[in-house]
Amino acid sequence: MSSFPTFGKPDMELKLLCPAKVNLFLKVLRKRDDGYHELSTLMHKIGLFDTVTVTVSEGSGISVDAGGADIPQDSSNIAFKAAALFLKAAAVDKKVAIKIEKSIPVGAGLAGGSTDAVGVLKALNVLHGRPLDEKALKNIALECGSDVPFFLIDSSAAIGTGRGEVLTDVRVDAGIWYVLQNPGFQVSTAKVYGNLALTKNAEDNILNSLKDRAFDTKAVLAFMQNDLERVTLSMHPEIAEMKRLLKEAGALASMMSGSGPTVFGVFFDYASAKKAYEQLSGTLKAPMRVFLARGL
Repeated sequence: MSSFPTFGKPDMELKLLCPAKVNLFLKVLRKRDDGYHELSTLMHKIGLFDTVTVTVSEGSGISVDAGGADIPQDSSNIAFKAAALFLKAAAVDKKVAIKIEKSIPVGAGLAGGSTDAVGVLKALNVLHGRPLDEKALKNIALECGSDVPFFLIDSSAAIGTGRGEVLTDVRVDAGIWYVLQNPGFQVSTAKVYGNLALTKNAEDNILNSLKDRAFDTKAVLAFMQNDLERVTLSMHPEIAEMKRLLKEAGALASMMSGSGPTVFGVFFDYASAKKAYEQLSGTLKAPMRVFLARGL
């Protein structure tokens, strides 16, 4: 996350770039006693960013301005929740204004809300002189959502286990390029998990054996898998067509990210990715959106 602080009186402001992520591997192992699912996933941050600006001033209350984005702008917004939890944990009473400029599609399997929440946490911690340590920030992040802690770490890629919050840093080739298709509708993560049929003896034997190594493009292609794809595909058959179009445009592999509905294609180099991006952008019509992003 890049930051551009401006400190002045009476307000203090910090602007952050908040990256999206793709899941290169997502296996759902079992349903846990606490109602969550046990996961094994490889997450990779990509160069598709929301911009979050946090302004702190005298007074009280939290406001969220997301422009015309189709997200809540009240206490049900995850960025609002992150701010409220931070203020409580840090025992401070300030007026917090959050402005979110969305580039990451909403409800798309790219963790746009989660990365925005971490942008708010990081900004508030800096603006208040870093009263919370890493552990406290992670506790708040986890309360906001299972994949939120991933955006707190400096690494661009990590294996997530548990609910997805137990993170092991790994290296993914920064030369991987992605072309992403988003169909313009949202998918409910809760609904996808609710319709997932789990096998009784699911095993996590792929990523655990690779935790101490780097992932180049060939390694990524060898194990790409998403257990949630078949569920979302059953509700939205057009995802199969999106995958086909990416492969026809030259993607080495294509897969849905998270609970969807965004589908991404993997490319070895910028030239081939750009060619595919231009081809798809020139032929696909709204509400379909196409993005070109490099792995960070």
